Amino acid sequence: MAKNRNVSLSVIRRLPRYYRFLGMLLDSGFSRISSTELSLHMGLTASQIRQDLNCFGGFGQQGYGYNVGQLREKIGGILGLDKGYPVIILGAGNIGRALANNMKFPDLGFRLCAIFDIDPEVIGQRMATQTVRDISELDEFCLQAHPKVAVMTLPTAAAPPLVDKLWQHGVTAFWNYTTYDIVLKYPQAEVENVHLGDSIMTLCYMIKEDCDGEA
Repeated sequence: MAKNRNVSLSVIRRLPRYYRFLGMLLDSGFSRISSTELSLHMGLTASQIRQDLNCFGGFGQQGYGYNVGQLREKIGGILGLDKGYPVIILGAGNIGRALANNMKFPDLGFRLCAIFDIDPEVIGQRMATQTVRDISELDEFCLQAHPKVAVMTLPTAAAPPLVDKLWQHGVTAFWNYTTYDIVLKYPQAEVENVHLGDSIMTLCYMIKEDCDGEA
């Protein structure tokens, strides 16, 4: 299914939640569900759910609701989870290792095809389905395998030259765990930034008043 550029990013960010909750409903034996019932599971309004899904066509049926399995399959197609885009990880430290060993890339639309690092003690180690390669092999690998996505889990200072190299090789999508602003250099890039510190600082704010009151 082609990507609809008119759909807001906030709607796109809710699609994985729908997909995940629908999977849970399937596991619990649900075969169909109304937008009202789904709203109770997800903490959204029924109107919001209908509006979100209507961005991609009508999936429900008046008086019946949604077929849970079919809706989940449709959302998976919208997200492109069946594509198997080739992805590489740059940086085999703690985060890179955790992602390689625990992230179910094939279920999420990707195929892990290589991991790179500069540390001689890490190079040659087996992580998930891959053996960690020397970063010096990156150019040759890209010319042969044509990866589309790079997961950046290396130190921020090392990111700029590697992003330049990857861009020249046709990598235009980045799952970025560094603080390097890829979009500033390449506005056309598709970038999903992950700042774990931002998330826990947000949590700190959320509990601050309650904890201050206990002091």
